[in-house]
Amino acid sequence: MNEKLLTKRRYKDGDNRHLPWQEEIFVADTSHKCPTYIHRTPPCQGSCPAGEDIRGWLNIVRGIEKPPGELPWQEYAFSRVVEANPFPAIMGRVCPAPCEDGCNRNEVEDHVGINSVEQFIGDYALEHNLKLHPAGEDTGKKVALIGSGVASLACAYQLRRMGHACTVIEAHEELGGMMRYGIPGYRIPREVLDSEIQRILDLGVEIRNNTKVGVDISLDELKAEYDAVFIGLGAQSGAALPVPGGDAPNCISGIAFLEAFNDGRLKHSAKNVLVIGGGDTAMDVAAVARRLGHIETQREHDRPENVILGHVEHDVATVAQREGAEVTIVYRRLVSMMPAIKMEIEHVTQEGVKIRDSLAPVEVIIGDDGRAKALRVIEADWSTGKMVVKEGSEIDIECDLIVAAVGQVGDLTGLESLDNGWGLIDADGFYRVKSHSDLFVGGDVIKPHLLTTAIGHGSIAAEGIDRYMAGEDPSRRPKVDVHHFNLLEKLRETDHAPAEYPHVQDWGTDQADFAVHNFEDRSFAEIVPSDQLFLGHFPYQARHKRKESEITADKVLGYFGERIKGLSEEDAVKEADRCMSCGICFECDNCVIYCPQDAIFRVKKTDSTIGRYVDTDYAKCIGCHICEDVCPSGYIRMGLGE
Repeated sequence: MNEKLLTKRRYKDGDNRHLPWQEEIFVADTSHKCPTYIHRTPPCQGSCPAGEDIRGWLNIVRGIEKPPGELPWQEYAFSRVVEANPFPAIMGRVCPAPCEDGCNRNEVEDHVGINSVEQFIGDYALEHNLKLHPAGEDTGKKVALIGSGVASLACAYQLRRMGHACTVIEAHEELGGMMRYGIPGYRIPREVLDSEIQRILDLGVEIRNNTKVGVDISLDELKAEYDAVFIGLGAQSGAALPVPGGDAPNCISGIAFLEAFNDGRLKHSAKNVLVIGGGDTAMDVAAVARRLGHIETQREHDRPENVILGHVEHDVATVAQREGAEVTIVYRRLVSMMPAIKMEIEHVTQEGVKIRDSLAPVEVIIGDDGRAKALRVIEADWSTGKMVVKEGSEIDIECDLIVAAVGQVGDLTGLESLDNGWGLIDADGFYRVKSHSDLFVGGDVIKPHLLTTAIGHGSIAAEGIDRYMAGEDPSRRPKVDVHHFNLLEKLRETDHAPAEYPHVQDWGTDQADFAVHNFEDRSFAEIVPSDQLFLGHFPYQARHKRKESEITADKVLGYFGERIKGLSEEDAVKEADRCMSCGICFECDNCVIYCPQDAIFRVKKTDSTIGRYVDTDYAKCIGCHICEDVCPSGYIRMGLGE
């Protein structure tokens, strides 16, 4: 715990400088400014590539925002999550949570465990068979989606909500893309994956599996049959190790290794495995290799590379003969510079994987049998911030299998005209393929990144496709491009919708039933920073962390159960309660309590809802700014007098 974080003061000792002149507006204790209520985006949501209304569903879990009617809060929270992300049980498990890095609570003691609460919501939804938002009224338009990863499935989900028919075209037998073939099943349990995909299919999404675009059907044929095409191929081809000897038969890609494991062909690995790279794929390969172990006496065709390349399949009977594998990750940078999730680095280390950093591959050493027998590396010095190799420091690391997790590209067979030269496809800000107004694209085939990034691509692309099929130009995207809380929608949901505006010039609109008084929505343009919150309001509260199974080096062989256990309902609520509700009121009453003029008052319970909990009597307000100073969430800003 950082003790310094627990002291939060507006002003420091000796701070006697005046404010900027435009803010030096006080006469004694009064000013011409009065409070207004400003809705802004919290940094967690601004950091979420899928744009989830994180603050919104956390406030539902903690009981601040009430569900309509008799709807259970768990179901209401789920409905809010899946406005943006139809895979909460999956993302709650594997997303590296950039939202938590952005969380303003980090300035108090520790971030809110957003992922853990999302997993609870997702698991509750699966357990209670909750459905996604329904499909819209049929528009007569048809969209083909190439690939069945999260980008295509998220796009299909949003398109079905708009009423467009969708057909997902997948080269594999099963759906899921990298969720199924690139991430081990002990991180995404297959029953969770299948259930969350099925919810999307239940909206009426058609599937054409075992069909490869560019081979079984051409892109031109799809364009002729459908009104628009979305390309969500992913980047499921791994880059080769770019050093002499890197094409040896037992030098394979991390993507190929994980696909062979995830589709059940690979039952054991090699005795000495070297994994090259520092990303999440490298961590997954290393963890799987430790779990698979090796067979001491194996036939020629049972070598892992023959299975991975699709020549044979391991016999299940050999599993009983497995022994532990020595697995080493080789990374050219420092461990602290690894892009992999910190937790995954810690996990593989606990499981007995060795990490040798600051070693750059130079050459694969080939044995008499034509296979790799060692990797030659050279030491790298990063003290200057750039890699400087140490001449004469080469060493050979013996191995039986080299797995290169050093990059990914898309398989653009039949789509070569769209290749940007890097095995990927270029897109504009609306996720249209450049120079192709009827083609849209999303996910790793643009640039390999996070699953949650692909979900965001699919959602934005769906809006672009909808406008394209309506014959409209894409609309300008907001500066803060996320799924925003909408006060008017909330007022309608709670039967507090404003009356119809009579379109006449009027005075005294603070009392008018057609106006939403003293509320300004800046969420499309502004993210609320921590220095505009009253952090002193928040006491120290330890994070409610998910429990983990203890998997040590001597227990990892053959262990394929989930490592992380989900929160209980009680802990999920307590963890959500740590949210500071940045950018919108969470009904703490500070402004009501501390207003010296009793100018701020609670809205009647019959008229109150989230974002409309307090109001101001401007006949009493003297503009003292106290309400702004004590507002923990940064919802109150002084204005209305300028």
